[in-house]
Amino acid sequence: MITKNKLEDSRLDTRLRRVRTMIVEDSRVVREFLTHIIGRDPRLEVAAVVTSAEEALRVLHQVMPDVISMDICLPGMDGFIATQRIMAERPTPIVVVAANVGSDDRKITINALRAGALSVLEKPGGSTHEDYESFAERLCTQLAIMSQVKVITQRIGRRTQQASTAPSATSVAVPRNSTTSYEMLGVVASTGGPNALVEIINGLDNDFRLPILLVQHITSSFSTAFAAWLDDVCPLRVVQARHGERPGAGHVYVPPADRHLTIHNRRLHLSDAPLVSMQRPSGTVLLRSMAADLGARTIGVLLTGMGEDGAEGLLAIREAGGHTIAEDESTAVVYGMPGAAVALGAVRESLPLHGIAPRLRHLARC
Repeated sequence: MITKNKLEDSRLDTRLRRVRTMIVEDSRVVREFLTHIIGRDPRLEVAAVVTSAEEALRVLHQVMPDVISMDICLPGMDGFIATQRIMAERPTPIVVVAANVGSDDRKITINALRAGALSVLEKPGGSTHEDYESFAERLCTQLAIMSQVKVITQRIGRRTQQASTAPSATSVAVPRNSTTSYEMLGVVASTGGPNALVEIINGLDNDFRLPILLVQHITSSFSTAFAAWLDDVCPLRVVQARHGERPGAGHVYVPPADRHLTIHNRRLHLSDAPLVSMQRPSGTVLLRSMAADLGARTIGVLLTGMGEDGAEGLLAIREAGGHTIAEDESTAVVYGMPGAAVALGAVRESLPLHGIAPRLRHLARC
């Protein structure tokens, strides 16, 4: 989810002003460790250290941090609820720092992302100096980069404020062969994607006829659980893709960890080919294969996310005569990927999040 250019930009931006960071952590040992590693990084400064979610909410408007390091297992209100409250009251980029992020009982990664966190890091499990230094570099880089993200207000159980007032669509008239019907839908998402995907998939008909091939950038260790979680909260069947499988109508196919997903001769293919846009799976790899295999019978959708993955793939679909949609800037948590596609001329329609599912329902009936 992090591109080299974005990392370089974050370093340039934070040379002028250090990133104000709030630490929310109840363990004294971990608090001192985080304070030390964040305080020594020239990009960052520790603006506040609090021991509970309730305290974080009390001082949030006074401290006005640029980014928050959030623990999950806190006394009283947990980090999930705290994240939801912060995103509703004063949207601030949040990086969750927690233990056992891959545990099934709490589903920390998915629940944190759904609550509004931008990324999740696991506290170091090893005890060597190298383990801690590696974690320190990952954390500080994530905090610096995520501090640049312009997050939007998220209301629990409701659309975002921006979505509720966003224009219905920005579209380009597209001449089309009326005898051609769409066969498959490709969707790509990154930072902020889980919530967006839930809204879109829940907005489709139960008998939605197109197979959906999905790339969501997520921690490799949690890719299997992500598919299971999405299947639990959405009406369509969400499964992990299998090599050689022929995709079925109304099913959502998610690639296994660290594998590209493509389509060839109407069958799914998985590969460990090199990373594209620093990603595997890559949205561009998926969408390019769909353009090559299905041509004008393809719909491509690019949602919120940092970087540029998916933009060139969306362009391939447009050039093949397929239909392309990007999430509008008014609702995208991070407008990097959709914005890159717009800049390439790859987008036929830019739609706010709540307008995408109705449009897909209409296109699927064409």
